[in-house]
Amino acid sequence: MTWLDQIITMLEWPLMQRALLAALLVGAAAPVVGTFLVQRRLALMGDGIGHVALTGVALGWLVGNWANLAQDDTLAVPGAVVAAVVGSVVIELVRERGRTSGDLALAIMFYGGIAGGVLLIKVAGGTNANLMAYLFGSISTVSGGDLWWTAGLALIVLAAGVGLRTALFSVSYDEEFARGSGLPVRFLNMLIATVAALTVTIAMRVVGLLLVSALMIVPVAIAQVFARSFGRTMALASAIGVAVSVVGLSVTYWQDYPPGATIVVLAIVVYAVAATLRPLIHRPAQREDPHPEVEDDVVLASTARD
Repeated sequence: MTWLDQIITMLEWPLMQRALLAALLVGAAAPVVGTFLVQRRLALMGDGIGHVALTGVALGWLVGNWANLAQDDTLAVPGAVVAAVVGSVVIELVRERGRTSGDLALAIMFYGGIAGGVLLIKVAGGTNANLMAYLFGSISTVSGGDLWWTAGLALIVLAAGVGLRTALFSVSYDEEFARGSGLPVRFLNMLIATVAALTVTIAMRVVGLLLVSALMIVPVAIAQVFARSFGRTMALASAIGVAVSVVGLSVTYWQDYPPGATIVVLAIVVYAVAATLRPLIHRPAQREDPHPEVEDDVVLASTARD
């Protein structure tokens, strides 16, 4: 069987069709939000939201258990969405009011989210093993319902991130300038936080809550090596996110590697190569004399002493 036949066989498998579509959607959406987070110097915000989303996953399990649903994890994704959005809004309010530093608020979200998730999943009658698929990703278990959730949330993220990128960039780059320009700064800040929360929840099935921040940030870091404008950085980061997600997932079809870790490691390898080649890509151009026929009338001090 040739490599082309193997690719066709992979694409004909319904499980891989759902997984590849989810990877494509997440790979396109996550770096769009990551571009704003990098601009705001909140690269680790995705980690904090991811830990809070874990509490939402466990809360969804608990509610599903109480409601006697056929599957306890039926409400896991909705629970993660609610918890992530609430957590992101809270941390934005804390940052805005300046009562504590953003780093401290993130730390509280880290530890509280993990502890809440572990405690609630036990109360729901589950075990910590039930949380592993959400912590590290389990794209092979993506169902049709999960795919609909992923597609809907990814479209919202892309519509907000791309459609409002000028206003969101302004508030991310300089809040005071944005406020002086008449932009609704608080609303835009909340929108960025909410979109980041939605991104975390759609990516948890692909790379897991512990690795989601890498898929949001690393493609942006790679794009910044090549792009010189905000818009080009966002577009290139999204394309890189799609590429590493699809290629990384395809690798796991032939090799028994964890998909989330494979995607993230591949992205980091690409960044390492790009960073290594950066001096060659951005080699400073030698300035030429615009008027070689005119004798220079400026004499350096060292030359004058000679």
